[in-house]
Amino acid sequence: MTENETRVLVVEDEPTIARAVADRLAAEGFAVEVAADGPSAVERARAYEPHIVVLDVMLPGFDGLEVCRRVQAERPVPVLMLTARDDETDLLVGLGVGADDYVTKPFSMRELVARLRAVLRRVERPPMDDGGGPVRVGDLEVDQRARRVRRDGGEVHLTPTEFDLLACLLRNRGTVLTRAVLLEQVWDWADASGTRVVDSHVKALRRKLGQELIRTVHGVGYSLEAAQ
Repeated sequence: MTENETRVLVVEDEPTIARAVADRLAAEGFAVEVAADGPSAVERARAYEPHIVVLDVMLPGFDGLEVCRRVQAERPVPVLMLTARDDETDLLVGLGVGADDYVTKPFSMRELVARLRAVLRRVERPPMDDGGGPVRVGDLEVDQRARRVRRDGGEVHLTPTEFDLLACLLRNRGTVLTRAVLLEQVWDWADASGTRVVDSHVKALRRKLGQELIRTVHGVGYSLEAAQ
């Protein structure tokens, strides 16, 4: 998929910011549509079927967290969240409801475009060779080629980044991976500045797949537990 085939939905109620983001993304070759409030964002996501959503937290109608919940409930589209620099609560909740990454305001357009492309690269990665079939871990069945997860026979909805994190831990089952390693392998980040992003996604996986699946090694990182 080329960038001019990549559809981006920008959800931002401040017209100046919305237009600046849309214009920059269009100049970079993306197809862009804009929504200015919660309800219209959900409707545009349903009709436009974007490949990624750039989503502000503070919106009229209902906020970006609720937009993220509703959009993710319909289809697993990547979400890049825009949040205030000092609003850690919204950031952590946003990652918990399905956002894949975040950019804090004020941000540079260069940073925004770089983060957006990094999220898209993760989504478009070819599946790892898993030996030809689904892998079982306890009551989980993970099909890396189909990007599907089942627990006790029922399908579990994971966001693209949640799935990539699970797949990374699965490939390294029994090995403790540091947050820095996970950021590099899953998020394509070369530095360790986003440790809370890792922690929030681990919490989301535990909530969906069971608290006992991923072991925390304090001061080091995380490990996927082998099946008992």
